[in-house]
Amino acid sequence: MTAPDRLRALLATPDFVVMPAVWDGLSAKLTAGAGFRTAFLSGSCVAASRLGGPDLDLISFAEMFDSFNMVHGAAPDLLVLADGDHGYGNAMNVQRTVRAYGRAGAAAILIEDKITPRALTAAGKPCLPRDEARMKVRAAVEAAKDSGIMVLARTDCRPTRGIDEAVARIEMFVEEGADILFLDSPADDDEIRRAVAAAAGRPSFAVLSPGAPRATPSQTQAAALGFKIGTYPTGLLSPVAAGMKAGLAALAAGEAEAASAMSPPEMRVTLGYPDYDTQAARFILPG
Repeated sequence: MTAPDRLRALLATPDFVVMPAVWDGLSAKLTAGAGFRTAFLSGSCVAASRLGGPDLDLISFAEMFDSFNMVHGAAPDLLVLADGDHGYGNAMNVQRTVRAYGRAGAAAILIEDKITPRALTAAGKPCLPRDEARMKVRAAVEAAKDSGIMVLARTDCRPTRGIDEAVARIEMFVEEGADILFLDSPADDDEIRRAVAAAAGRPSFAVLSPGAPRATPSQTQAAALGFKIGTYPTGLLSPVAAGMKAGLAALAAGEAEAASAMSPPEMRVTLGYPDYDTQAARFILPG
């Protein structure tokens, strides 16, 4: 089965799908090693790791695609939903983006209706007019047919245009053939239920990391509200940043490592040194 087919089969099961957010080979390898079958290649995590900066449309297609290849190379069996952002341009750019990820082995790709480039402020998410948003999703769905990659259509218009417009866009994305739907920034549970109903039985996606103005649902609550997939953009990134700060503080205090550091043997196993030796032994010439 292809990666998209495997993801479709997983989404057809009754289980709520937990999708850790990854950004490089190590985060992907650890996620797969922990038993997760899916992961979200998060634009915010890639921006943090590559730029040390915020997720404000500063990352390019090439940088995101390079990060995907790192993730896929380190954990080839992981079903990756790639953050395609706004497709990096117009509908034709969207098609190029979708086709590239499909050929490379992604299971799904997210395309959103935000305007690019965004206004020079970190506040707000101005969105395309409804008909332009439709054309982007139509282009994505058409391009996805080449590989079978699933299309996640996201609307960010709730804060600027209201829940009625956001729900109308989800209904429109369903009409255009999107496989997974995503309402960003719902204000409350009633808005979530409206968005899930608008998805008409197709899976609904949610960001479940803390930090939104409203309380973040637990996995059990998210499933009860009708979500099928939950991703956690800060779930790995925040502990990693905290661990690095702890390590730096330990060095500054004259110590060799933080108390939370992995032992050297555990680190070697995590990074695959024993696996390397096992594989390399086949090619060592007799002495």
